[in-house]
Amino acid sequence: MAETHRGGKTRQRRGRAIRTLFFCIALASITTLALIVVFLFMEGLPIFAKVSVNDFIFGKYWYPTDEPPDFGIFPLIMASLAVTAVASLISIPLGVLTALYLAEVASARVREWVKPIVELLAALPSVVIGYFGMVIVAPFLQEILDVATGLNLFNAALMLAFMSIPTICSISEDAIFSVPAELKEASLALGATHWETIARVIIPASISGISTAIILGMSRAIGETMVVLMVAGGATLIPSSLFDPVRPMPASIAAEMAEAPFRSDHYYALFATGMVLFALTLLFNLVADHIAHKYRQVGAATL
Repeated sequence: MAETHRGGKTRQRRGRAIRTLFFCIALASITTLALIVVFLFMEGLPIFAKVSVNDFIFGKYWYPTDEPPDFGIFPLIMASLAVTAVASLISIPLGVLTALYLAEVASARVREWVKPIVELLAALPSVVIGYFGMVIVAPFLQEILDVATGLNLFNAALMLAFMSIPTICSISEDAIFSVPAELKEASLALGATHWETIARVIIPASISGISTAIILGMSRAIGETMVVLMVAGGATLIPSSLFDPVRPMPASIAAEMAEAPFRSDHYYALFATGMVLFALTLLFNLVADHIAHKYRQVGAATL
């Protein structure tokens, strides 16, 4: 009895130590994020002593080195939203359909070959993808579509979609594989075809995981820097066409931060641009999480 009692106390102490360790790790992550946000706002807010929030966000001209300078980031915001939207239209259907093919249609041999290739694509450095878009895709688009330049919104969206598809596909496939086999068998036993089972049972049951995959893929797209810096064209103009050169917010920050004098208005404006990018990304994740939660409930009710 005494040994059992001592063993129970040892397990309790070990459990408390593990919980404390996990709590400290989580606290360190939250603290680091909080410090980054505080630093971002400390360095970005001073610009609003020189320009109003309305003029900064909705101003149509970004000429930070002129006299007097113009600090309007509306073209940068529209470029980021447009590139992300077009990339989403390409990557979400391709990523989810590829995941469905690998999980429900492809043979085991095909899956063994294709799955590692898809995961390998996710590990490609963004600079390599940007270089591919700049050297290969841009001249191809310029020649085939007869546009002024191949470094444009559509090229950037293609490269971002190329980056997002592996993430969406891999996580969506794991979510589809996690659907209990009993649900599939019950659907087939009731007379549903394989495709009806996929549409009415498998997708609703895995919609939460698929939504998470889409969130992660699009979060990578909206915050990506190197690809849009290399292939978007770099023009601070509001896009009116898929083939206009644009300059999303991450590209502008990366291109100009090294040239902005420390603690100058230009420096503060770039940090304020980072604040807006942070707010848009946060809003995107909150909306996506709400949609995922809503469809999770709908899927559970359907099942």
